[in-house]
Amino acid sequence: MSDLIQADQLRLFIERIERLEEEKKGISDDIRDVYSESKGSGYDTKIMRAIVRLRRMEKNDRDEMDALLETYRDALGLA
Repeated sequence: MSDLIQADQLRLFIERIERLEEEKKGISDDIRDVYSESKGSGYDTKIMRAIVRLRRMEKNDRDEMDALLETYRDALGLA
């Protein structure tokens, strides 16, 4: 009986993961559609993706990255 319960539990976990993966794929498709729509409106999607990444970062991490980027740009004469 124990093996049957464990097999049922495992099957339920796998089915939950499969449903979540399908939802994740749907959300990814929706995000891709929004980027495509914004590109059609004249926006630069590479810049938009960079902004989304920056907005996810903590302010301290973003400030540190900006400072390092500026230091590297200065060192390479890209200022």
